[in-house]
Amino acid sequence: MMKRVVITGLGVVAPNGVGIPMFTQAIKHGVSGIRHDIQLQQLQFSCQIAGQPEISAALKSEYFTELELRGFNSTGILYGVVAGIEAWKNAGLPMDKNSNPDWDSGTIFGAGTSGIDKFRESIYKIDGLQTRRLGSTVVAQTMNSGISAYLGGKLGLGNQVTTNSSACTTGTEAILMAYDRIQLGKAKRILAGSTGDSGPYIWAGFDALRVCSSKYNDAPQAGSRPMSATASGFVPGSGAGALVIEDLDSALERGATIYAEILGGHINSGGQRGTGSMTAPNSEAVQRCISQALKNTGTEASRVDAINGHLTATSKDSLEIENWTKALQRSGADFPYINSLKSLTGHCLSAAGSIESVATVLQLYHGFVFGNINCEDPNPEITSLIDCSQIPRQTLYTDLNIIAKASFGFGDVNACLVFKKYNN
Repeated sequence: MMKRVVITGLGVVAPNGVGIPMFTQAIKHGVSGIRHDIQLQQLQFSCQIAGQPEISAALKSEYFTELELRGFNSTGILYGVVAGIEAWKNAGLPMDKNSNPDWDSGTIFGAGTSGIDKFRESIYKIDGLQTRRLGSTVVAQTMNSGISAYLGGKLGLGNQVTTNSSACTTGTEAILMAYDRIQLGKAKRILAGSTGDSGPYIWAGFDALRVCSSKYNDAPQAGSRPMSATASGFVPGSGAGALVIEDLDSALERGATIYAEILGGHINSGGQRGTGSMTAPNSEAVQRCISQALKNTGTEASRVDAINGHLTATSKDSLEIENWTKALQRSGADFPYINSLKSLTGHCLSAAGSIESVATVLQLYHGFVFGNINCEDPNPEITSLIDCSQIPRQTLYTDLNIIAKASFGFGDVNACLVFKKYNN
């Protein structure tokens, strides 16, 4: 018999809030984490603003030993470890130092790249004939599975410990992979999430593609404008989101807080055929991903109360809305509420799906729909499809039962999750 799957722990490192309490207040009150980035200015980027989490030395020392921090230079692993351990503790799970692994618990924690700054540092040492001075942790910091390896060791995880990577769908995909494993009874709990490195060596390629915002360098918090007529591209961001995904029986047995239930979802690809390409979505695939997610979970489209979209503040926003209207067969004032966290954080790339899923779960648990800042001028192509009232600019406090969350990524890949308010 298939297991019911619930969320019992949350952790986040976001540009507008490190830790669940700060992040919750930020999304409720429309607090942006986008700031001017002096390094991007010095490197003459077109986009000189970014969403980058602020982590103090004191906070680092709570999660890493002095020895671990010696020679440490991987923001992605830093963010992922902080978010992952917060979620673990938030779930009420012990940080045991037992000699035996926890065979029932694992992690599926995604990443786009790992330790890009460590790579750069290592390249200079190698070219300078200093290979022996690379240090003992260079491999762990730069291998793509570095984040899951660090979390697996810190938490003593004995079930599956792995890292997935699927561009901007990475975090959403990780949650679905964890859901599948738990539903089949192969694990009691999985720490699922994703992380993304900070800095120019991650963001430069997007700046070169001219998909980043360059018109708001003097007004950083106005720069990320999903669904707006004056959107001019996405603002790069970084961070990590983490969720403890657990089977319901296990959660109830240990008296855990249950934030939401995962009904399931769907993952697919447009195969870069038709309208799809490396950088553009195949609309048929997007619509199929959404409709199949609803079918897989037995959810009628009319029951979806809200959508947390991908919505990057590019020219593709109106196409995404069109795909939602077709997949749900809902439009105008009948369309669900829709929001985009990217107005507050920028586009956190491989970390986007997990951070946005944390925000989605918080909305269900606390009963609110956070507002879309910078959308005082909705794109007319969007308002021809859905009513302005469904694009809240300020936080709405309302009872929610089901929220759909989707991510669409480079390579024409798609993932859609269906979250439900937990009821006994």
